Amino acid sequence: MRASRGLRLGLVGAVALTATSLAATAPAAPVSGPVTGGHSATWEAMNAAVEDGVPGVVGQAQDAYGTWKGASGVGDLRTGRSRSADEHFRVGSITKTFVATVLLQLEAEGDLSLDDKVGKWLPGVVRGNLHDGRRITLRQLLNHTSGVFNYRYDKEFMRTYMLKDAFQRTRYDTVSLDQHVKYAMANKRDFAPGSSWKYSNTNYSLAAMVIGKVTGNPYGEEIRHRIIEPLHLHATSVPGTAPRLPRPSSRAYAKLAGSTAGPSFDVTEMNPTRAGGGGDMISDAADLNRFYSSLLRGDLLPREQLAEMKTTVEAKGLPGARYGLGLAERELSCGVKVWGHPGSITGWLSEAVTTADSRHSLAFDFNGDWSGDSDAVIEAEFCG
Repeated sequence: MRASRGLRLGLVGAVALTATSLAATAPAAPVSGPVTGGHSATWEAMNAAVEDGVPGVVGQAQDAYGTWKGASGVGDLRTGRSRSADEHFRVGSITKTFVATVLLQLEAEGDLSLDDKVGKWLPGVVRGNLHDGRRITLRQLLNHTSGVFNYRYDKEFMRTYMLKDAFQRTRYDTVSLDQHVKYAMANKRDFAPGSSWKYSNTNYSLAAMVIGKVTGNPYGEEIRHRIIEPLHLHATSVPGTAPRLPRPSSRAYAKLAGSTAGPSFDVTEMNPTRAGGGGDMISDAADLNRFYSSLLRGDLLPREQLAEMKTTVEAKGLPGARYGLGLAERELSCGVKVWGHPGSITGWLSEAVTTADSRHSLAFDFNGDWSGDSDAVIEAEFCG
């Protein structure tokens, strides 16, 4: 299992989201944008993903030579409309880095400590089936060593929101953070806090709840005024219950059959609260590069908190990757180390990675979630 693909498997789950089947696939459109500054390998890897079955790919790279951006394939299987390099897309679990950054800012301001127990801020919330918020720290939420069950795998949640037939009834339903936690508490914890590692979206539902408790504001509001507005991330938003994407954007597609066979389904519109603090945000490639380069440059966090964020633990089952606080470290085949996070929400697969010196960044998105090699795109950009 490749590190980034493995991470994505746990990000937000395969939520069944559609009413419309698209049995025929429109022909792929060529990549747009000149290949300059040594990005030809990246260009070829994007095209290869489309040839492998991804409807379309958009991406942008930033390095010492400037900015390169491109788009390959289609954004609408019905019309054959090409993807555009400046599109908005759902970023899935890339949201987690934003949430972790806000918590670390609150620590730097003296409002909390990452060694605080969850029970201090959310008394009685994490309880049942061996879960005990009095024994779990905020740090363990952020680095996925809490042992808290991933609500995405709760059977009732899956029956209600993730199965194709059920989606017709729940497509636009709001799912609160409290509900996320209740679904998780109905299941036995995965392990004792601090004794192992397992990716759990519930960790970031809880982290988002703590932000609300400490500040008195919803986590999305804190992300907006602490990160989005200061960095002028004009394409980035925490959409709340809004089901549609801002323009320009493409359609998103998934198979929904548990395999890569069969028709593709349009999964574009959804109420993203089912992903919540673990995966509900919208952005574009340029904004993601700006965010991660600013973060690693130290623009968003003091030195102490950035060092905490980059203190990693072994991510068991994810070869080649280690996990910090909402931030993953990966060593590529050529020895280059990159920091960032993959993102997955049904129909979308995104990646954003940046070198530790913040000088070389890449962000890209697939508008289909069943094929394509995202690792190959990253390797091409940094090692090709």
